Amino acid sequence: MPEEGIQLTPSSQLLTKDEILRLAGLFVRQGVTKIRLTGGEPTVRPDILDIVQGIGKLKTEGLESLAMTSNGIALKRKLEGFYEAGLDTLNISLDTLNPYLFEIMTRRRGFDKVMGSIDQALQLGIPHVKVNTVVMRGVNDKEVLDFVAYTKDHPVNVRFIEYMPFDGNKWKRDTLVPYSELIRNIEAKFGTLEKIKDSVNDTTKHYQLPGYKGKIGFITSMTDHFCSTCNRLRITADGSIKVCLFGSAEVSLRDLIRKDKQDDELIQVINEAVKKKKKQHADAKYHFGRLLPSYLYALPPTATNSLFFANSQRFYSSKSDDSDKPRLTHTDPETGEARMVSVTNKTPTKREAKAIGRIILPQHAYKLLKKNEGHLIKGDVLTVAKIAGIQAAKSTSNLIPLCHPLLLGFIDVRLWLDDSQRSVECESTVQTTGKTGVEMEALTATSVALLTVYDMCKAATKDMKIENIRVIEKTGGKSGPWKSSLE
Repeated sequence: MPEEGIQLTPSSQLLTKDEILRLAGLFVRQGVTKIRLTGGEPTVRPDILDIVQGIGKLKTEGLESLAMTSNGIALKRKLEGFYEAGLDTLNISLDTLNPYLFEIMTRRRGFDKVMGSIDQALQLGIPHVKVNTVVMRGVNDKEVLDFVAYTKDHPVNVRFIEYMPFDGNKWKRDTLVPYSELIRNIEAKFGTLEKIKDSVNDTTKHYQLPGYKGKIGFITSMTDHFCSTCNRLRITADGSIKVCLFGSAEVSLRDLIRKDKQDDELIQVINEAVKKKKKQHADAKYHFGRLLPSYLYALPPTATNSLFFANSQRFYSSKSDDSDKPRLTHTDPETGEARMVSVTNKTPTKREAKAIGRIILPQHAYKLLKKNEGHLIKGDVLTVAKIAGIQAAKSTSNLIPLCHPLLLGFIDVRLWLDDSQRSVECESTVQTTGKTGVEMEALTATSVALLTVYDMCKAATKDMKIENIRVIEKTGGKSGPWKSSLE
C-alpha cells in the first residue's frame, strides 16, 4: 500500500452488478472458461455475493472455473457463501508471515484475519487455495524459506511473483529477485525440488518438495516471460477491456453498454481490441506468440486498474571536481552558499559504506527487550527496526535536501543486543554502483533503525540515549578505501 493511499474511483463510474453479469455471460458464451474477480479488493463491494452467485450460474453455460483474488482481511465470514455459489479457486495476497512487517507493508492490521481466511478456505474444501507473494529484495526475500516450510503441512500453492514495474510503485531493478535465485536458495535449504507439469496456458512454474502437502510456484514475468502462451483478458473496475496487464490501451465497454449497444456490437468491439494485442509488453523487448483468448480476468471493484510499464531511471545532478583540501561538502568555497555538488563528470564505481550506532536503555527496559513472561520478544522490535532502517536508506535523498537520489544495489541493517552495555547495537551496510558515495544512506539507516527502537520502547522508559552514530568504513570513489581511526 503506498504511503499516500490510493484514489478510489467514484461509484458512478464503476460497473454495476447487472453490467458485470451481462459482460460475464457475454464472454462465457464466446468461449471464456475461467473468470477471476480481482482488485482492488473484491470483498469491499456490498453486492459481491450477488455477483459471485450470478457468475456461478454460468457454470451451466460453459464456465469451468470461478476464482477470486483477495487480501483476505474481510473474507472469512463471506467465504462459505462464495463457495456455495461456485467459487472453486481462491488467491490470497500475502507478502510476509511476520505480523509486524505485515502492518508496515499493508499499513493496516489484520494478519490474523488473513491467516484465518486461508484456514477457513481449507476447512471448506475449496479445491484450489493459493498464496500470492511478491518477493522484494531487502524487504521480504528472506521469508521465502518460511513460505516454503508453510507448505509442508498446508495444502496450498504458494506462488512467488517477481516484482514487476507498474506506474507509481517505485520499481527498481535491484529490488527484483530472479526466480532462478529463489530456486537455488530453496534447494540449498530443503533439497531438490520436483517439477510439476504445467498446463499450456499456465503463468506459473510449479514445483513441490517430496512429502509436502502443498506446492510452490514462480510467476516469472520479468526474467522468463510467458507471453507466448498468455491468454488473459482483463476488465477494469470502470468497465474497460485490457488485453495486456502492462498495456495502456483500453476500450470502455461500460460506455457502450450505457449507450444501449447490443451484444453483437460489444462482441465486435472486443474482437477488435483482441486483434490489437501487441507482440510485446508495453515498452519491453519481449516476444509474443499467438493469443489464445479463453480466460477473462475480471471486475476489480474499487480502484482504477490502469497500470503502465514504467522504466526505472536514475537521475544525477551536477558536481564539481573533488578537492583534497578540508571543506564543507555542499557549500560554495567562495560564497559559502549551499548547493548540490555536481557528479556529472565522475566515473561510476562500486561504492560501499558502513555506519554504526547504539541505543542504551535502563535495566528494566532492557529486560523487556529480552524477556516477556519467559518469551523472547527482541526479534519483534529488532525486525521492525531493521525494516525501518532499510526503508530510510532508500529515502535518504527525500530527507536530506542536498543528497543525490541513488539506485542502491544492497542494504543490510543488523541489530543485536549487547548485555555489557545494556544496548541495542546497529550496523548498516549500503552499496551502489554510481558517481557518489553512500555514507549518508548508511548513516540514515542506522539512525532511523535506532529511533524505531526508541519508539517501540518509549512506553517503558524515555530515559534512553542514542549515541556513537558514525561511518566506520567506506570504499570506492576518488578517495578510495577509508576506515575510521576512532575507538
